[in-house]
Amino acid sequence: MKKILTPFLLFFSINTFSQKIENIIIITTDGFRWQEVFAGMDSSIANNAKYNQGDSAVIFKKYWATTEIERRKKLLPFLWSTIEQQGQIYGNRKYGNNVNVANPYWFSYPGYNEIFTGYADTLVNSNGYKANPNTTLLDFVNKQPAYKNKVAAFGAWDAFHRILNKEKANLVVVNAFDKIDNKKATANEILINNMLQDSYKPFGDAECLDLFTHFAAKEYLQQKKPKLLYIAYGETDEWAHEGRYRDYLNAAQQVDKWISELWNFIQSNATYKNKTAIFITTDHGRGDVVKQEWTSHNNKIVGANEIWFAVLGPTILPKGEVKTTQQLYQKQFAQTLTQLLNINFVCEHPVAEKINLNRE
Repeated sequence: MKKILTPFLLFFSINTFSQKIENIIIITTDGFRWQEVFAGMDSSIANNAKYNQGDSAVIFKKYWATTEIERRKKLLPFLWSTIEQQGQIYGNRKYGNNVNVANPYWFSYPGYNEIFTGYADTLVNSNGYKANPNTTLLDFVNKQPAYKNKVAAFGAWDAFHRILNKEKANLVVVNAFDKIDNKKATANEILINNMLQDSYKPFGDAECLDLFTHFAAKEYLQQKKPKLLYIAYGETDEWAHEGRYRDYLNAAQQVDKWISELWNFIQSNATYKNKTAIFITTDHGRGDVVKQEWTSHNNKIVGANEIWFAVLGPTILPKGEVKTTQQLYQKQFAQTLTQLLNINFVCEHPVAEKINLNRE
């Protein structure tokens, strides 16, 4: 008896063979918990005067609903519409769909190293660690003929020069208060430079507001047309450390809005339309078992090793929220991303196996 494809599977099969991924945008929002991704705002945190910035009513009006499904849609409308319908979302531990960091430290530099090298290097043990000696997927992809000088990174935190080893890799890496070279800058980039230098600096000189990172990256995307672009937002982590839950939620919602805008641009541009994937994740989790620990993360905070990710693009089976019981790791992201480009990531250190996104 012949197997008959359903209309959906037939459509997917046809599109799998007629499309391919040629470009990837990688997005991280630092320290954003899976708990809010899948359940929306946490009422116990919002009701705590220590964290609600003196006005829980504002948080409840904007983000509260009686069910987790409604709350998460209020917080992250693009994730829980377009990505849920057309892509894949992993990390809801309610279903045993577990995503964890493999490194033993559970904070930023080790997490970003793990994302981009596919290797949970135990020597990378502080946020002040030196220039990364490990090969990143950005460096590796940039050395491939089809991607040479078509790779760039924009990050709010000033550590990304070291994390991505800008000098060794000879990459375009713009982080924190870096100025874009005025000799090559567009009018918008010059404006961003000027605004950035005069901007409010709530996190000191180490990190700029996400607004500047986003618009600099967006301008680069539109004008330079990179084939691999990384954007690292940081405010979700910074506001959480400050215990400012409203700002933490607002920062997450803003990132969701910006991702929506990026996707709309991609799908309206001939260079990128139906040839580009977006991959979204975080570098580490935060506390939750002890509710007051939501502001913190390290290997002494229960749950700070728990993360999530989402992916959207051509040839990727639209599974929505993945409820399969499984254990995935951050170190698998690097090979997963390079394999989406049909590139096998091999270098001097071990690289974890890819995640099979299209496995039923």
